[in-house]
Amino acid sequence: MPIPQWLKALEKYEVVLRPDKDEAGWWAGAPSVMMTRDGTFYLAARMRDTLSPRGRRGYEIRLLESEDGITFTKIAGISRDDTSLPGFERPALLQDPRSGKFKLYGCSEMADGWGIWKLDDADHPAKFDPKTLKPVLAARRPELEAKGAQEHHGTFGTQYKDPFIVVIDGIFHMFVIGFDRLERAYHFTSDDGERWSPAQASPILENTGWHNCFTRPACLYPLRLGYMLVYEGSSIAWYDNGYNIATGFAYSLDLTTFTDLTPQKPALVSSTPGKYQTWRYSHWLRVGNTIHVFFEAACPDDTNELRVAAMKRDGLY
Repeated sequence: MPIPQWLKALEKYEVVLRPDKDEAGWWAGAPSVMMTRDGTFYLAARMRDTLSPRGRRGYEIRLLESEDGITFTKIAGISRDDTSLPGFERPALLQDPRSGKFKLYGCSEMADGWGIWKLDDADHPAKFDPKTLKPVLAARRPELEAKGAQEHHGTFGTQYKDPFIVVIDGIFHMFVIGFDRLERAYHFTSDDGERWSPAQASPILENTGWHNCFTRPACLYPLRLGYMLVYEGSSIAWYDNGYNIATGFAYSLDLTTFTDLTPQKPALVSSTPGKYQTWRYSHWLRVGNTIHVFFEAACPDDTNELRVAAMKRDGLY
């Protein structure tokens, strides 16, 4: 299915999760979703208010279950009050292919800046223990400040958030936002999901074209030959470009070099925009002969909601 047909198919969606209040600035989204071998879907989403300071508005990681990948029921929630952290952004939920246990990662502002954390593995997504939270990818700020902080995008160091994690041939791959003054796309790998190393020294995509302000990884989707990187970003010229985020596509044959397929304009923006055109945090999941695409989108009332669209895939995808 070529990209224009994808875009048309994604206009038809179901609402998975609404924010807890129908008020501007309240959001439900930032999904991470998986399907077990028995066909059960599990979803982790970030719930966000508009009362807290920016960057600290994610108040809950909500865990949900579904039999069809469309209608979900809450099975658990991890509140920021359950941890010592001021708030959450996007989580990452997956199942360890070796142990069969479930893994939950998240991101928050910690002592040294924003970083990625993990809870101890659990036998079921409803059984994660927030007391086991530990950092697994810390901000680079202290190290860089000790060196004068001139070697990595200016004087701000790098902090990390919004992980997308997938296991390929036994190796854990984390695609994550690294940010200093801008947001950039980075790639890390791990043998065990605990200790992470950079796969590339530099960001995997340039901040250029329509995404010359922020360029962020959203999802990696395996093709018959190579991989599609779903990325998102914003333009310096856009209104409130830290939150007004659209989506594009890139391609990689070997997870080393990534080619931007949509350099001139975004491929996906909200079909129901208000002040924002936001279409972001998408997770593309193969389900039999279809692809389920979960994404956060802007609504006319300036809330964001979590949606899912299902479309057929052809032999390539």
